[in-house]
Amino acid sequence: MPSNNFSKILLAAVEESLSSLGESSKHAIFYHLENSFEIEKERIPENLTEFADALEKIFGPGASYLEKLITQQLHEKLGLDLEDESHKSFLETMDSVRKRLEAEAEGIT
Repeated sequence: MPSNNFSKILLAAVEESLSSLGESSKHAIFYHLENSFEIEKERIPENLTEFADALEKIFGPGASYLEKLITQQLHEKLGLDLEDESHKSFLETMDSVRKRLEAEAEGIT
């Protein structure tokens, strides 16, 4: 299922991006997301708006740095050109990548 594939790859990108802050910090962020914002780690792909809002509340202006890291990781994992998405917001980029994967899975490129 394409969205399931997107979800797995996105979660891996989120994990790796948050790991750049250190393992303890990553675990603390996931704990905070679940307990303060009711966003379970496994549910991030289906709650991207809430996830982005939570990052903004936790990190303020620093959230954009993490969003860029997640975007870069996702593009690297999928072998996509990041230049195509550089003018888009985090949520627009995630939606675009999801749609691209779904189109490729259906044989529409």
